[in-house]
Amino acid sequence: MADIICDGKTTRDINAEIKRLIANGETDICMRNPVARHNLGVAILQSVKLTFDGSVGYYCAGMVDGPTVEIKGSAGWGLAESMMGGTVTVEGNAGNGAAASIRGGTVVVHSDAASRLGVSMKGGLIIVGGNCGYMAGFMAQRGTMIVCGDTGEAFADSMYEAVCFVGGNIAELGNDAIIEQPTAEDLTFLESTLSQHLPSRVGNSQAPIRNFKKVVSGRKLWNFDKDERSVWREAL
Repeated sequence: MADIICDGKTTRDINAEIKRLIANGETDICMRNPVARHNLGVAILQSVKLTFDGSVGYYCAGMVDGPTVEIKGSAGWGLAESMMGGTVTVEGNAGNGAAASIRGGTVVVHSDAASRLGVSMKGGLIIVGGNCGYMAGFMAQRGTMIVCGDTGEAFADSMYEAVCFVGGNIAELGNDAIIEQPTAEDLTFLESTLSQHLPSRVGNSQAPIRNFKKVVSGRKLWNFDKDERSVWREAL
């Protein structure tokens, strides 16, 4: 493992050092004492392991595609925004807008996530071990969100084809969001996924797998003037 001691370094210095080490063939890099600096570990496109030994600030691990990122603390706003692939794990809490607009990969928050979790997500997997704030899943287009605890208001508002699972209470469903009964396949997926990423939650009396609710789009807001094939034919 290669260490970067963040004391006395600017964000630019730290990110430049990360990329220099990756270019030199390092595959396991640890940032010591990040002390909640913003914009760390952004635009990393290689399959490397990055460990932040402490809390990070806004927009950590944004626009990444491939790395495994572990944050041994909490994260500020915009964690893993526009992520394409890889895994980002936070041992503590995450601020507003975590995993916004992700297209792939996995984001795991062991404790709580603030408001607007996973807004406009277009793929990937989001897992929260605790609670999340209001407007989680707003306009989510694809992908899966699992919240083991409670959610805030306007949950899954104006959602498209994403699927959400909630182990606790939903303060309020958003526009066109409905609750369905999870299938046996859904419950198997939940058990295997949580066993992999949050093993302590499996069998937890506060959120047993069988009590999870499935939230999907009611499709009443799905209004299309033309089908997709017609649009492509006209475009060509």
